Amino acid sequence: MVYKEQGQTPHAIAEILGSRLKQARLNQNLTQREVAEKIGITRKALINAEKGQVTLEHFAAILQTLGLTSQLDLFLPERPVSPIQLLKLQGKKRQRASLSTSKHNHSEQQESEALEW
Repeated sequence: MVYKEQGQTPHAIAEILGSRLKQARLNQNLTQREVAEKIGITRKALINAEKGQVTLEHFAAILQTLGLTSQLDLFLPERPVSPIQLLKLQGKKRQRASLSTSKHNHSEQQESEALEW
């Protein structure tokens, strides 16, 4: 299935990922109890994960237990910093996104208005 940037809810995408976790577990002929015990979570937590209701940490642990962590590079590949951003940063590692120009100008205007008596 190809995901569209818009059109599917985050809930629907989570359900798809959960069902794929379940299928990967079944392909390896592992029970929910076996996987849950290896990770150190309850079987109920694994059932919820297979429904798409999982914390990121448990999701990663399940992938690790199923030997699927190499799939993360396909799932969310590392993105290099663009050359333009490198010039702007001048050797500094980016910590957060900057405000958009309109928001920045609006907040400056509010600050100047607040200072006027």
